[in-house]
Amino acid sequence: MNKENKSNKTETESAVEESSNENIGPTFTRRTFLKGSVAVSAGIAAPAYLEGISKSFAAESGPVKIGHIEDLSGNLAVYGVQKDHAAQLAVKEINEGKTLKGGPAGSGGVGSLSNYAANPPVMGNGDKDLKFVNDGGDLTQSGMAFVEDEDVLVDSGESGILGREVELLHPDGQSNNNIWQQLTRKLIQEDKVDCLVAGFTSAEREAIRPIVDQFKQLYIYTNQYEGGVADSNTFCTGAICEQQVIPVVDYMIQRFGPRVYTIAADYNFGQLTAAWTRAFAPVVGGEIIGEEFVPLSVSDFTTSIAKIQAAKPDWVFTLLVGSNQSNYYPQAAATGLEYPMASTVNMAQGYEHRRFKAPSLDRMYNCVNYIEEIPTARNRAFVKRWYGMFPDDPYIGQMAQNTYFSIHMYAKAARIAGTTDQEAVKRAFESGLHLEAPEGTVFMEPSTHHCSHYIRLATADADHNVSFVREWPSIQPWWLQRLGVNLVRHKEYKQYIPDEDPFFKS
Repeated sequence: MNKENKSNKTETESAVEESSNENIGPTFTRRTFLKGSVAVSAGIAAPAYLEGISKSFAAESGPVKIGHIEDLSGNLAVYGVQKDHAAQLAVKEINEGKTLKGGPAGSGGVGSLSNYAANPPVMGNGDKDLKFVNDGGDLTQSGMAFVEDEDVLVDSGESGILGREVELLHPDGQSNNNIWQQLTRKLIQEDKVDCLVAGFTSAEREAIRPIVDQFKQLYIYTNQYEGGVADSNTFCTGAICEQQVIPVVDYMIQRFGPRVYTIAADYNFGQLTAAWTRAFAPVVGGEIIGEEFVPLSVSDFTTSIAKIQAAKPDWVFTLLVGSNQSNYYPQAAATGLEYPMASTVNMAQGYEHRRFKAPSLDRMYNCVNYIEEIPTARNRAFVKRWYGMFPDDPYIGQMAQNTYFSIHMYAKAARIAGTTDQEAVKRAFESGLHLEAPEGTVFMEPSTHHCSHYIRLATADADHNVSFVREWPSIQPWWLQRLGVNLVRHKEYKQYIPDEDPFFKS
């Protein structure tokens, strides 16, 4: 990163950084950290940890307040209701004395020699039972296999967080950015939440992030997004472009050909993810032959489909968001448009392969950190717990799982800190936390405030059954590190874009 990038700060950024040097809470010491580390990693060993440090912060009382804003109505409710239910499930488990395994012990993951099937399993469509259409066959192959715990929800040793009940405040953002800003101010200034977990679209995140920074609010953004946010108050737990765009674009070019047509939502997520695609496709021999940005209000794709037919791409990169734009898939299928598709959004978030009649999502590929059909024992247990609480839900999407493990991660960070003081909890988040989530091992990378993820390349067939053609047990969020971002040492409050990376200009 050049020096100009580091020095060009807005007045708001400078004010936030200057005020951050004040003495604002309990000291997070090496001794406190080590005492918390032992307990949090073990899960069941927590009582000894709590007895050792809770006395220092006995003045803290009342419920631990988690603010959670999502869209429970409007165009984005198809995602928001899932995320709201995820927050409710996580809070319920925490209050009942449960925690996900993990702690400040690094990225985790154990490999060993093992036998495995020659083919990936194929998971059936629907019925909430994660049925196998094909289990992959006999275990005829041998080699290095990734091994992970099956039972990851364990006793925390306490009810709530540090002996305090967790209270979830979860208003409806109504798919309206102005309402999001009003609710954010209310949760921070009036309700005085200890942690804010909020945001589906990047536009929603950027609408409230200046407010978050104004009040130095601990903020967790759980969505898959375009990446680049380097903010000392913000922790991003969803997958980003180096974890999704790079592997799926590389695969699609090798498998189907170099000619790519991109159709994307016309706001910062779609524009910046398309920029990543433009930048990376030539590196692996691809070319963008067409690019279109569609407003979120559009639900008729007749003109777009005609443009794609005329362009004759090898495959189509669809970055479509919301209930309106998801209508592209049945409309494209009805016209006989049969090009392979890739996405970082669709299928994993809006469960279009469940909502629309087959074969609308035939040959859709998406590198996901979570999808309900993951066949592992830990995920099947998570799915069972979910539908036990919400039996009428249609699907558990990627962002819902992210919200679920993120709230558990907050609880773990507060236990490490021994307090809900926000600055101390932020430092605990920067301690190298890993968590055993339904997807697999997740690691909060301290310097960039982004997570490594277990990434699977999921695809739907003509019957909308789901299989996983490739897996990466841990892809790190490396791009901000390339640019020199280190939020542990240098506070920042901005979002970087691919144009700032000389690598993509060469």
